[in-house]
Amino acid sequence: MHKFNVFGTLMSVHRQQDEWLLFIESGTGMRRRVYDVIIPSELSSEQLLGYLDDIFHEHSSDKHPSVTLG
Repeated sequence: MHKFNVFGTLMSVHRQQDEWLLFIESGTGMRRRVYDVIIPSELSSEQLLGYLDDIFHEHSSDKHPSVTLG
């Protein structure tokens, strides 16, 4: 599991079999699957941060200018 702060939203990416699954993390330990974002299975774990930054860049703000490890 990999955790990221995606422009102020805590998210995690899990590898299940041969695919990446994206989740929004709550502050209470609950998570909700994001179905409308597909992460290519050929991406390495090192490429996830850049991919999430590209996909969600419209959510950037002065307070949260980039995706960071969470």
